[in-house]
Amino acid sequence: MAKFLLVYHGGGMPESQEEQAKVMAAWGAWFQSTGGALKDPGNPIGQSRTVGPDGAVSHGGGANPVSGYSLLEAADIDAAVAISKGCPVLQGGASIEVAETFDVM
Repeated sequence: MAKFLLVYHGGGMPESQEEQAKVMAAWGAWFQSTGGALKDPGNPIGQSRTVGPDGAVSHGGGANPVSGYSLLEAADIDAAVAISKGCPVLQGGASIEVAETFDVM
């Protein structure tokens, strides 16, 4: 099985406790629906910085900052994309970048 990094861009945090409970329930349902493919549910991302090749530091993310991540295993990238389509982060207006990772160490 290949490993995939799901990188979330955009979206927003729920404003009320009721909305937060709904969102967490949706995440729990999605976790279950992955059938064990989800290896690390991940977390939201806070502030970031970008370090350039010359050592210069700028505010991270540019025009499309990272807002969270998850890790999953799937047969191929198409299977990973199919699993990603059920992720509740999409309901909050975010997009998901799906990228295969490679074990080199």
